[in-house]
Amino acid sequence: MNEIKIYENKEIRSVWDNEKEEWYFSVVDVVGVLTEQETPRGASTYWAVLKKRLKEEGNELLTICKQLKI
Repeated sequence: MNEIKIYENKEIRSVWDNEKEEWYFSVVDVVGVLTEQETPRGASTYWAVLKKRLKEEGNELLTICKQLKI
């Protein structure tokens, strides 16, 4: 089940996984809201730069996962 959540009047895409009984949220949408990006492209760029910096610092909190469609 796909659903749009609203946080501070901004849309955040989400998906409910019935098997795991967990919500999944679009990281790009969350980053966009938290960093007050004006466009989805700005949020995507911000997230890409953050991932690159984390990797350079040796932070392995990210999985090897390509962009998924919500």
